[in-house]
Amino acid sequence: MTNRENEILKFLRANPLISQKELSEQLGITRSSVAVHITNLIKKGYILGKGYVLKEDDYIVVIGGANIDIQGSPVGDLIHEDSNPGVVTMSAGGVGRNIAENIARMGADVKLITVLGNDPYGKKLMTDCNDAGIDMSATTVFQDASTSTYLSILNESCDMDVAIAHMDLFEKVTIDFIKGKHSVIQHAKLIVIDTNIPRETIEYIVNSYSDIPIYLDTVSSAKAQKVAEIIGRFHTIKPNKIEAEILTGIKVDDEKSLIEAGKVLIEKGVNNVYISLGSKGIYYTDGVNSEIIPNPKISIVNATGAGDAFIAGLAYGHLKNYSIGDKARYAMGASIVALSHENTINPNISVETIKNTMKENDIC
Repeated sequence: MTNRENEILKFLRANPLISQKELSEQLGITRSSVAVHITNLIKKGYILGKGYVLKEDDYIVVIGGANIDIQGSPVGDLIHEDSNPGVVTMSAGGVGRNIAENIARMGADVKLITVLGNDPYGKKLMTDCNDAGIDMSATTVFQDASTSTYLSILNESCDMDVAIAHMDLFEKVTIDFIKGKHSVIQHAKLIVIDTNIPRETIEYIVNSYSDIPIYLDTVSSAKAQKVAEIIGRFHTIKPNKIEAEILTGIKVDDEKSLIEAGKVLIEKGVNNVYISLGSKGIYYTDGVNSEIIPNPKISIVNATGAGDAFIAGLAYGHLKNYSIGDKARYAMGASIVALSHENTINPNISVETIKNTMKENDIC
């Protein structure tokens, strides 16, 4: 695509009803030149027909939570039932939103479907998401609602000690709400869901969009129970050991039971299974290929965003048609990048930094 054609596409995306005369005035070229460029764009497939119907690049839809994260960390050892000196920070968060931002920072197109309140927290989230490159056009802002908030306290090892989640707003992600987003969802290359949204809504999505691969973030052991009966309808899942036990009924306490749990999930209908083993690494299987990839020894600055980065890495790998093993390694590289920064999302995460991290830690 030429630079001029790229300029014209930007104008068309901003205003599909713009006339050739207006385009010529904006670009400082003749109307006949505009017509030639548009004809070339049609021939190249960037414009699909009359009315400047533009071809969408492949994009990922993420459906799930967005909230403000308020995080406290102590200066020394965390003392329970006492006031601890430390540092309190506030940032944009939410599992779905975090996954979407990581995907966007990897350079892939991503649209976030979530709900916000019309309050200062909601406005901050909207601004931060737009600044990060997330397409927020399918997000709904409710006028008389409070934006979801997640309050967490870290211990001296930078691991979460306790948290309180105020997530009532996600109950508004109903089946009717999702029906209203059909035009966005139906053209997605991949759908990523987190379990913050209601169970009946998740079931509606997996039933209505079974022709599109759907990746699941189970979020927590309690929320994993929501999807236990429909787990086989997801293309890819990434539970930890406890969540895998809930989904399979198998106690995962050694390699044999780990492999058995993966086999049960595949037999239920899941295409790709990634089971997080915590500090011991990741186990993956698709019923044919399987492997345990150990975690390299690294310094952890903040552990809260590793899982979100891992799912984002899997999603990016799907767009690039990586094999199940290559997706696991790329996702592990993404999680290591996330672990190395004080923020939940490392602002420096990118395809380049991930691949460099993979090489440095010998997980290529």
